[in-house]
Amino acid sequence: MDSKTSRLRALPSVDAVLKSNEAALLLERFGQKAATAAVRLMLSEARAELKAGASDPPSTAKVVERAFASLANDDRSTLRPLFNLTGTVLHTNLGRALIAEAAIEAAVAAMRDPVALEYDLSNGKRGERDDHIRALLRELTGAEDATVVNNNAAAVLLALNTLAGGREAIVSRGELIEIGGAFRMPDIMSRAGAKLVEVGTTNRTHPNDYRSAVNAATGVILKVHTSNYRIMGFTTEVAAPELAEIATEARVPLMNDLGSGSLIDLSQFGLKREPTVRDAISEGADIVTFSGDKLLGGPQAGFIVGKRELIAAINRNPMKRALRVDKIRLAAIEATLKLYRDPDRLAERLPTLRLLARPQADIAAQAKRILPAVQSAVGPGFSVQARECQSQIGSGALPLDTIASFCLAISSNSGGLALERLSTDLRRLERPVIGRLEDGALILDLRCLTDEAAFLSVLANLNLHDPA
Repeated sequence: MDSKTSRLRALPSVDAVLKSNEAALLLERFGQKAATAAVRLMLSEARAELKAGASDPPSTAKVVERAFASLANDDRSTLRPLFNLTGTVLHTNLGRALIAEAAIEAAVAAMRDPVALEYDLSNGKRGERDDHIRALLRELTGAEDATVVNNNAAAVLLALNTLAGGREAIVSRGELIEIGGAFRMPDIMSRAGAKLVEVGTTNRTHPNDYRSAVNAATGVILKVHTSNYRIMGFTTEVAAPELAEIATEARVPLMNDLGSGSLIDLSQFGLKREPTVRDAISEGADIVTFSGDKLLGGPQAGFIVGKRELIAAINRNPMKRALRVDKIRLAAIEATLKLYRDPDRLAERLPTLRLLARPQADIAAQAKRILPAVQSAVGPGFSVQARECQSQIGSGALPLDTIASFCLAISSNSGGLALERLSTDLRRLERPVIGRLEDGALILDLRCLTDEAAFLSVLANLNLHDPA
């Protein structure tokens, strides 16, 4: 008992620790209040360890070290950079599109200084924030006018509330989509104040279905691009040009929600062609809504383009203010859209397109190059093989189409539990590595691995679970 008491008395006081030379960096980094609380906690834990039988009290330096590690861990951002090796390029849970350097620079500049967000420099009067991107969107889509909100769900909500609030919105049953997070089109229509009128069946909708549904209470005919699924087999849908004719006959606007939305023909990059925004406008849509952070490759945003008088009405809606974007995102959006003016160098400058267009041969060479380092990191309990795999675009785009890629497939004779533990260990790295478990292996799809040196450096610090 005397020995235990003497060890407890040997613990330094909180004041002594904070006045030590070792604590200078702790105080400088985290401040007096946080440092004091952390040191007090570390001393309390040390006291409990000594009472439980620990042989020696920690030194002042060790207390400071533990306090620093605790505070640094708490101070680390939860939005941590990671390696997306899932094989899904536009992964919703991992932030979707990577932002182009030009957009990053524009956003930083907007954060650092005052900008003419809603100020007209030509006349010294109040301006409109949409003016920064309006001309660009008109140029790139062929629309008469355009506006922007914080995401495509907001774009759909705002457009429907403006065009069909308190009125009917006609839509095919085959287009009543649900996207991630249980977000359903009927729900957003209801919140927008529109009365849903379903026409046709899940797999077949005809022109007369729309014509029969139109009446004096109709506010809009809605077409929804089924970007995250396909109905196949005995199917019929009304194409956008014919639907535009029906809407014109009925004197109601046609709204086309493209979802992911693309400004260019993706087939030039070896992908299946998706309808572009310009296509939707040329086919007669009065309003088109689409995302900014999916196939467009920019920051999160929702674009609404179309007829000038309808965009003006949308901008007069009081909801617009609640859904608008700030100067930082607006600067990044403008810079991203400007990249589309130079289509010949777009894939070089826009990370999303660069990753989607990356040749399988390049990925295969990388897989074979880094395989020995990965095998060394995971140890003899696992076997690593380089093999072909298929990547996905993600975020609901081209759900049935994949891109030929290459991966490192990690297997274990110990079974699935060992692979789950390895997957956990990879997520615990300073910069987490996220793969996918598939067919008895942990798949690391390398399509999105652009910083090979950083990956190998992080992997060298892999600490595996105790096999037992």
